[in-house]
Amino acid sequence: MLVTPSSRRFPQNLRQAPPGSRGPVRKRWQIVVAYVVIPGIDGSDERHWQSLWERQWGTSAVRIAPASWSEPDLGDWVEAVGRAYREAVRHDERVVLVAHSLGCWAAAAWLAGNPSSPVAGAFLVAPPDPHGPAFPSAAGTFLTVPARPLPCPALVVGSDDDPYCTPETAAGLADRWEAHWHLAGAYGHLNSASGLGAWPYGRELLDSLIR
Repeated sequence: MLVTPSSRRFPQNLRQAPPGSRGPVRKRWQIVVAYVVIPGIDGSDERHWQSLWERQWGTSAVRIAPASWSEPDLGDWVEAVGRAYREAVRHDERVVLVAHSLGCWAAAAWLAGNPSSPVAGAFLVAPPDPHGPAFPSAAGTFLTVPARPLPCPALVVGSDDDPYCTPETAAGLADRWEAHWHLAGAYGHLNSASGLGAWPYGRELLDSLIR
């Protein structure tokens, strides 16, 4: 049985949608923010929804640039999030963290160390289970990151068949982060291999978080 923090289920009026669809029908507001893009190991390739969104956002988006993409070092990644945040906040005082996979843990670690830094929201997609069998051995330094309440509005998006995290575990992480939780459907790790394209449904979720 899926353990969902019902008081923070998000958002109840959005239903699951195919990856190529426009998702729920609702008006798209123009939201002026800056974005920090936080991919997982090895970054997000050009077909990944993060990369496609980043191109759409132009100079309003800043991608982290750690030195340890392939063998992630937590301290290096957290510093990279901080650098990207400082650059993004020069574009707009409302900054949103858009993280995928291991990047969710880097975002959580940076937020824990910078609780007073203004962040409009954290969009956390497919966080891996650090205690699961598929968690990458190269990311051992990330095992020290506790899942504690985040200091900003947050949404965790999971998949029914993510090989790195069961939906039950992802919902539990959302609960411990005091984040909203949304199950997007059966799309694997919600990456470029999932065939999401620009993932318009994900954009609806993101916009609903920060509206």
